[in-house]
Amino acid sequence: MMSAANTLGSSVDELTTIIAKRSAADLAESYTAKLLHGDLDYLLKKIGEEATEVVMAAKDTEGGSGNEQLRYEAVDLLYHLLVACERLGVSPEDLAAEIKGRF
Repeated sequence: MMSAANTLGSSVDELTTIIAKRSAADLAESYTAKLLHGDLDYLLKKIGEEATEVVMAAKDTEGGSGNEQLRYEAVDLLYHLLVACERLGVSPEDLAAEIKGRF
């Protein structure tokens, strides 16, 4: 069983806090700041690339490979999605409400 400090929710909360803080960082030093303030098309392209990598890793996992690559790629996709949400004004609370509304 996972401890409360190691749940997906707590990890996503921590990541969204870090992403928001990086908004003020120097663009020359922070990849996250570049994504938040740079070319939107670049960020959207990254989301598409990461989604494709998730699909490929899932296919490999089903074919008998371990799931390490799927976990890695899924987290990359989640990160880029959260950056896009931060940039476009969709809060973690908005996402949580959307999830709850689908139950």
